[in-house]
Amino acid sequence: MENIYMLTDGAILEKIGEKLKSIRLKQNITQQSLSEAANVSLSTIKKIEKGEIRSFDSLLRLLRTLGKLDVLQPLVEEEQLSPNEYYQLVQSSKTNQRKRAAGKLNEKHQEESEW
Repeated sequence: MENIYMLTDGAILEKIGEKLKSIRLKQNITQQSLSEAANVSLSTIKKIEKGEIRSFDSLLRLLRTLGKLDVLQPLVEEEQLSPNEYYQLVQSSKTNQRKRAAGKLNEKHQEESEW
């Protein structure tokens, strides 16, 4: 397996396009039927399969239609706090609460109005 960080952006897009084409063919779906099901133009399907991914929206539609939207799951999951992190969050919110002023302002510290 190649290190994805060593690949250029173009190489990554090509690999994604190849993978989507492979998935489509394994599911025995034509480009035309995929374009209709995903509500994406046929030319967009052809471009994406060549690695010319210009629209994230189109990519999402293809992934959803092919049943592969779960590859994006780690990007949309909210991170869970550990018990220690939760405790620290609760403690910091208790110490940072605003308090009411306890009396009148000291007249020496008030700014004089020029009006």
